[in-house]
Amino acid sequence: MNKGELIEATAKDAGISKALAGKVLDSIVETITKTLKRGEKVVLAGFGTFSVAKRQARRGRNPQTGNEIRIPAKKVAKFKVGAKLSKAVK
Repeated sequence: MNKGELIEATAKDAGISKALAGKVLDSIVETITKTLKRGEKVVLAGFGTFSVAKRQARRGRNPQTGNEIRIPAKKVAKFKVGAKLSKAVK
């Protein structure tokens, strides 16, 4: 399912226009993004938890040349599946 299909399904389920469903989805994504940028978690009970994790700097290898490279530290977004969603997809 892509974004357009998600908007269409949401509009149909909620009985609202596709335009409004699109605005709602965009708002949700933007709010989650802003919250993660602040280093906070977003917990949707039963669905899952969005969080930010720090990856340490490390050494790796260039697969083409075999030369050692330095991979810098960075923050990454994580998602942990909630129990209800986990049970639903079994």
